[in-house]
Amino acid sequence: MTDYDVGAIMGGLYGDGIIALKGAFARDWVERMHADILALFDEARAVPGGALPRGPQRWYVEVHPERIGGFADIAAHPWFVAVCEAVLGPDYRIVEVGFDIPFPGAADQPWHRDFLVPEATTKGRRLNSLAFNLTAVDTRPEHGAFEIAPGTQWDRFEGCPRGMFPPRALWPRYVARAVPKLPQMGDMSARSALTIHRGTANRSNEARPVLVVGVDAPDATNAAHHDLQVTPGYLEGLPPRVRDHLACRIVDRLEPIVQHHVIEGLLEPAY
Repeated sequence: MTDYDVGAIMGGLYGDGIIALKGAFARDWVERMHADILALFDEARAVPGGALPRGPQRWYVEVHPERIGGFADIAAHPWFVAVCEAVLGPDYRIVEVGFDIPFPGAADQPWHRDFLVPEATTKGRRLNSLAFNLTAVDTRPEHGAFEIAPGTQWDRFEGCPRGMFPPRALWPRYVARAVPKLPQMGDMSARSALTIHRGTANRSNEARPVLVVGVDAPDATNAAHHDLQVTPGYLEGLPPRVRDHLACRIVDRLEPIVQHHVIEGLLEPAY
């Protein structure tokens, strides 16, 4: 185990709402992940509810962990473990594996957070979930950078769907604070999905897939929106530090994932 500074981890996620580790994985490892994502996207498009739109030319797909060849490497990475334990405690649960894939022509998204702010945050001032992101390509500005407004995981606003979409009157606040992220192949980030963010327009000639791993503290409820599945043989082969943290169904044969976490607000134009 590499020693990571718990204070820096906590300060980054409770402050800006996002931290990152450069060069967590080798480029050839990322290339294999990229190939898996593209194959899984083609499969998902053939299943009703398999690929959910997140705006024009942008989709989100949930996947089975064992279909991503490098999943166990991510979940066992010392930085991943250190971040989860620091923020979510030793009994954290991996509840989601998926990918966001904006193609050429993807538009700016509305500013948003990924789900309703839980009481652990509104009353307890505590983060009880994290999203880890790994880019499959070297991100360039024309790819449509992920933009995040640091420190806004604590924002409260009323009169909007599920507390996820800030009123347009507040958008100048997020535009002023926006930081574009241009991760490179091998980088891994962790963020609070409550921090206000958006995907921007992809003006390049290639897709920009990003793998997502969602993790909960024991009191969080995000697992209810997902259907993580593993087969007995795959589960048996995982190291304990991965196996013991999976919140999943054990199935004899993997079943198609029908997604339930539809975010209708992302289908509205951002102007």
